[in-house]
Amino acid sequence: MSTAKDFFAANPHLDSLDLMIVDANGCLRGKRLPADEISAAMDKGVLLPQSLYASDICGHTVSGTGLGIESGDQDRLCYPDPKTLRLVPGSDGRAAQCMLDMQNDAGGPNEASSRQVLRNVIARFHERGLKPTVAIELEFYLLRSRLDQHGMPCPLLDPVSGTTTTQTQVLSLDDLDDVAPFIDAVRDAAALQSVPASAASAEYAPGQYEINLRHTDDPLAACDDAIYLKRIVRRAAKQHDMLATFMAKPFEHLSGSGSHIHISLPDDNGVNRFAVEPETLKMAIAGLQRTMREAMLLYAPNANSFRRYQEGSYVPMSPSWGYNNRSVALRIPGGSVDATRIEHRTPGADCNPYLAMAAVLGGILYGLDEGKQPQPAIEGNAATQCETSLPTDWLTAINEFNNSRWAADYIGTEFQTLLSIIKRAEFAEFQRRVPALDIEWYLHSA
Repeated sequence: MSTAKDFFAANPHLDSLDLMIVDANGCLRGKRLPADEISAAMDKGVLLPQSLYASDICGHTVSGTGLGIESGDQDRLCYPDPKTLRLVPGSDGRAAQCMLDMQNDAGGPNEASSRQVLRNVIARFHERGLKPTVAIELEFYLLRSRLDQHGMPCPLLDPVSGTTTTQTQVLSLDDLDDVAPFIDAVRDAAALQSVPASAASAEYAPGQYEINLRHTDDPLAACDDAIYLKRIVRRAAKQHDMLATFMAKPFEHLSGSGSHIHISLPDDNGVNRFAVEPETLKMAIAGLQRTMREAMLLYAPNANSFRRYQEGSYVPMSPSWGYNNRSVALRIPGGSVDATRIEHRTPGADCNPYLAMAAVLGGILYGLDEGKQPQPAIEGNAATQCETSLPTDWLTAINEFNNSRWAADYIGTEFQTLLSIIKRAEFAEFQRRVPALDIEWYLHSA
């Protein structure tokens, strides 16, 4: 539906509307309105505390951001984005959901919003007469609905043997058949919400799956759809007595989950510049290579994110690139020349999609602005040819982002400072905890 009026006319029996803000970690926060308050909210907006943008991964407001109690925990006016109105699956047309945009204290765009960060980057492409076209692939695990006695996640049981499977049947149709009711529920919910989900596949570990979103020339909408798809997957899993997780590395001995981003670069005339201008493609790759280290926090935002980056795991450890090569960070997939695109394989499934997308687009912009050439394309296994040069630990990634001139120029200084404060607070809390492994290794030996 193109307008709120159209949406509500087509769905006259709504009992509630979820109004949602995406925080810096990609978590949804907001409020649920009853039917008699929906019209006023759509016309006049709603008030929500600006401290929502200062939330850490656990939902606590991080002090030092200037958005919490130190400034009075002030409310800001938020307006629904009617383009994001969707029905909630399973509600029989009685519940809907919508993204909010929070204003700043002057009534303008709020630079603490990751959606606004992405908007700003997209606008710079449009000023050049370019319309980046993107697609997102999301990997996730389906698990048993209960944790084990040690509080650890449990893989699904084989429906025939009743035991935990250890086989990695990549692209197995049988594995899809085993969870067919779940896949059908996701497909139906996506169709109901106009989320352009396409192919589903079994991935590189038991219980790991991938669902792709179709390409679009609206990167903001692509990220909205990714957020909605995550909600769909979690809800469908719960309905089928399973747990879905987008955690980057839930098992130490199994593959991690990624969120690959595909991007081509049509202009206002629909001509893909990557296809007809090889130098433009190479400048874009060079920009992504040169900014990847500083952007790593946007691709791998959490402590667990860095457990995914291990040798021999099909996860890039350097800003390598190549043609039709899944060992590199920046892959130019095979196929039609007209469809020439970059697949960015670095982001984890736990990333905030708006920030990962902003980092990819910002890296390409940097390349176009600087006009540099990329390092040589890799043929064969990049892991055996390229030294590890990307951050492999959380604190290094935080510091690289915080000190980055590129991040200040292309992501924005206000958000750069905010995210750095939030992530340093999370890191400090993470370091304060004493895990079981510390006790196992050091209690008797230290």
